[in-house]
Formats: sequence, C-alpha cells, structure tokens
Amino acid sequence: MNDMPTAQFPERIVCLTEEPTEVLYALGEAHRIVGISGFTVRPPRARQEKPKVSAFTSAKLEPIMALQPDLAIGFSDIQADIARELIQRGVEVWISNHRSVDGILGYVRRLGAMVGAAGRAEAYADELAARVERVRQAAARLPRRPRVYFEEWDEPQISCIRWVSELVGIAGGDDIFPERAVASLARDRILATPDEVIPRAPDIVIGSWCGKKFRPEKVAARPGWDRVPAVRDGELHEIKSPLILQPGPAALTDGLDALHAIVARWAARH
Repeated sequence: MNDMPTAQFPERIVCLTEEPTEVLYALGEAHRIVGISGFTVRPPRARQEKPKVSAFTSAKLEPIMALQPDLAIGFSDIQADIARELIQRGVEVWISNHRSVDGILGYVRRLGAMVGAAGRAEAYADELAARVERVRQAAARLPRRPRVYFEEWDEPQISCIRWVSELVGIAGGDDIFPERAVASLARDRILATPDEVIPRAPDIVIGSWCGKKFRPEKVAARPGWDRVPAVRDGELHEIKSPLILQPGPAALTDGLDALHAIVARWAARH
C-alpha cells in the first residue's frame, strides 16, 4: 500500500495522550504534532521538541487553540469533556477507545491511515504483532505459569485493564482477576477489600501505580497478605506506568518485555 501525499491530511495535531505521539514519531510523522500530553515520555525527544498542553483529565484549552490544530487525538470516555470543549471551538477530534492488544494494533493502522502513512503503519503494526508473538512463543516454553496480581492503583486497589491482562497471559502468567479486566472503567475494577486477593494466591504481584512509585513494603504489610505466596517469596515488582498503562506501542514492546522478564525469572526459580 502506497502512502498518500501529505496535503490531504492533518498537519497540526494535538496529542492529548501519550500513545499517538509515540506512534506518529515511529511512523516518521512527528512534524505534524504541535502539542502533546504532559505525561509523554516516549520518545524522550518529544518532551524537548513539543509544547505540553494537556494532562489526562484536563487540558489547556487556550494554548491548544493558539496552536491552531486541525486535529486533536485523545483516548477514552475520560477525555469526553476535553473533546466536547474542543469540538465546540471548531476543532476536529478523534477519541479512540481501544482496550485490547488487537485494539492497539488496529489503532496503529487507523492512526497511520489518518495521516497518509497507511503503508508504514501497516508494516509497523505487523512488526509489533510479530514481537508479541515471539514473546508468546517464548512464554509457552516456560515450565510453569505463575498466578499474577497486577495493581494499577493502591487506594483504592484497582486491578489491571484488559490489554494488561492479555499481556500478562502472553508473557506466561495468569491474571488472577480476568473477569474484572474486561470492564472498561476503572471503577468496575476496584477491589471491595484487599482480602479479595488472598484466596486467589498470586505468585507474583506487579504494581504500576500511575504517577507514583510502587511501594512493595506497603503491599506486604496489608493485613493477611503474609499468606500470599508473592509476599512470602518476595515476588513484589514494579513496572513503570508509561511502559504498560498506555494503550500504544510501549505496552507491546518494553512493557511486555518487562512482564515476561519477571515471569521468566519466577519460572526459573520454581
């Protein structure tokens, strides 16, 4: 598939979340970006090159409008208010809502097509899919699969979203709350009590507390958690949220690699 001439496509894009920035840089389309999320860390150069104009639940509307965007890209119903404000001001907005590994790959393809880079996006998505498959095959050779509790937040405790649950499985583990992972809203993944984890006996606990450092000692001190195998064996690990909690290339590359490394080390010890 040939890429199309650039004049037909958006030239001044504001990325309200991290994943469109990473994808557009990977596709060689960074010149189209005029503003980014303040949470952006991938690629590192984006923070030096592009003005930061949004958080996740809020945005600097006047600075955004001053950039004269012809497209704003965001993610999920959480950014609905920002999207509405921009639409009311005449900005075209695309809010994606993908929640799975396949959804991330589809997102890469759709975003590439929107900027006239469909061919490069198809190749990039295929490359990401192949990398995921290599990890899946490596995980299939592990002698045992650990039970994994992945925690997105600690107060209240929130278990992992769908793409993270899928990546845990691809990496060689089993999410202990798969029924919660299919819920798109964080409020539907809140644990009523920390005691819910104990009977599911996770072998590994992974924390990715968005915006703050994971504290394993705090997790280990939860009442009754001394009976949890992961606590007993010291299998409390952190994966930084930019690597795993944004539904873009990071999760399928460095995030998945980090998951697989934790699982593989556990399997080697057991």
